[in-house]
Amino acid sequence: MSQPPVLILHASGTNRDDEAAQAIRLAGGHPRIAHVNELRSGAVRIADHAAVLLPGGFSYGDALGAGGRLALELRTWFSDELAQAAENGKPMLGICNGFQVLVKAGLLPGPMGEPRSVTLTENAEGRFECRWVTLRVEPACRSGWLGAIGGTTIRCPVAHGEGRVAVADPSTAVHLEDGLVAFRYLADGPRPTSNDPVPAGGVYPANPNGSVNDIAGICDDGGTIVGLMPHPEDHVFDWQRPSGPEGGSGLPLFEAFVAGAR
Repeated sequence: MSQPPVLILHASGTNRDDEAAQAIRLAGGHPRIAHVNELRSGAVRIADHAAVLLPGGFSYGDALGAGGRLALELRTWFSDELAQAAENGKPMLGICNGFQVLVKAGLLPGPMGEPRSVTLTENAEGRFECRWVTLRVEPACRSGWLGAIGGTTIRCPVAHGEGRVAVADPSTAVHLEDGLVAFRYLADGPRPTSNDPVPAGGVYPANPNGSVNDIAGICDDGGTIVGLMPHPEDHVFDWQRPSGPEGGSGLPLFEAFVAGAR
């Protein structure tokens, strides 16, 4: 499979699907953007694709909360198909609104159908954040396809008002640290650390939203489903990078994603 087919799921209000498709194409995959209604009608099937990507944007205008309606649709119409795809080891990636959808659908950290102990909620600073951040791909993350780039850093933008990873209790934060943290916000220089399992929200502005333990993204227990709030698809060319630290392209993330679909 030289160019694995990657389904990019679109809903009304989604606006980062073209950029996601470009990143998949550069990484060697064959992207197909499809509206969720095409899946409902059977014209497009998850089973016919090697991987699934949920891009960023404002699906359905966030009318039921960030990602809420699309998450409801995934649970109602496609839960069996998505569960089968995960069981088959097909990589799934959610970016920004796509991450919100995966969390609120119960796919992250999962399993779907159990009470949710993780959510994405309003930024701690109480405002929309749109600027560049630094991430580390956590080397201890249990995601097999993401492991190829474990320990590397990515420079890319954030653009969200509800990106704060919040947990129901300290034990949930401890559980996430058992290989489910996929990405973590980093400072460009030294930053304070804490041994508290649920720190007070990290250091602003390096942690743009106050996420617990500086978490920028997580994976599920099986390691096939991954989500993150920042936008690595907005740094796949050198010319997209503003002045500041060089390197840190988001393209290796998409290359790992496509490689995991082969």
